[in-house]
Amino acid sequence: MAYTTINKSTDYFNTKLYTGNGVSGTGITGVGFKPDWLWTKERSSTSSHTSTDVVRGANVSINQNSNGAQATETQSIISFDTDGFTVGSGGGVNQSSQTYVGWSWLAGGNQGSSNTDGDITSTVSANTTSGFSIVKYTGNGSASNIGHGLGSALKTIIIKKTSGSADWLVGHNSLHSTLPWKYGINLNNTDARHESGSYFADTAPTASVFRVEANDEVNTSGQTYIAYCFAEKKGFSKFGSYTGNGNNDGSFIYTGYAPAFIMIKRTDSAGGWYMFDSKRPGYNPDASRLLANGTDTDAGTGYLDINSNGFKLRHNAADYNGSGNSYIYMAFAEAPLVGSNNVPANAR
Repeated sequence: MAYTTINKSTDYFNTKLYTGNGVSGTGITGVGFKPDWLWTKERSSTSSHTSTDVVRGANVSINQNSNGAQATETQSIISFDTDGFTVGSGGGVNQSSQTYVGWSWLAGGNQGSSNTDGDITSTVSANTTSGFSIVKYTGNGSASNIGHGLGSALKTIIIKKTSGSADWLVGHNSLHSTLPWKYGINLNNTDARHESGSYFADTAPTASVFRVEANDEVNTSGQTYIAYCFAEKKGFSKFGSYTGNGNNDGSFIYTGYAPAFIMIKRTDSAGGWYMFDSKRPGYNPDASRLLANGTDTDAGTGYLDINSNGFKLRHNAADYNGSGNSYIYMAFAEAPLVGSNNVPANAR
């Protein structure tokens, strides 16, 4: 497979750090594009993660660390802007003197359009270059296919019921060595992967659709859902697995580029969703981690190195490098190893 023609990864994904001022209507700039999916987290104090997207609307938020329904929040994210986003005065996004991180992805650059590829008509905002789409649909309570608009088979799907309480469900191509889509794993808790044909019908996504069974986390009749869908693009994104070695001189995981964002989850037993990026703290070893499943502050002690072609584990903690333990990860590029402009990436 050829490398994607993305030379500037920050045209499609970027991490923005900022400090709150408590003033509603404050613009956060420097993202480099208008976000379609924005994931924010207060770093210096405990608070929930916040997910907003262009398909549901900027002021409709949902918390990644909770199983709760979405809610309209007038003082959370107010708008998505040309070079970033505008925040209200809510403490989760803009408390005075507190520090924050916002991770932004570009989908189709629009609120989405009708997709009839599946049995359930979906609303899809898709970016086939970066392999990311946002899919909104209403469940029908029957085994069904849903269009995702990417033209490539999905490697990871993150789904949340928005009209009521239900756990976030993650499907990942490496949850099992031979039957990955017979399993699911929850984003909002520490549980190990769980086997169930009632999530994705033990059916791998195709280039046009993913399949869901009658299950409250993915497909209850009359309930609404949002799905964040990822197809792997060589040189920009990777969704894989590794086995820990229980050593502070841990394994090296090759991605083919310098990662800008890494999220890791242990799958064979309980463990948190560890989130790293190239801007917190901005040098090796990376000592800043947030937990997608919790409200914890930004903290840590030398978890990993981010290199020009992957990342190397630097700690023996069971949650991400226990001896013989199984892990999945998702990673997005800061820069490709060598882009189509023939410019190589460098280690930091």
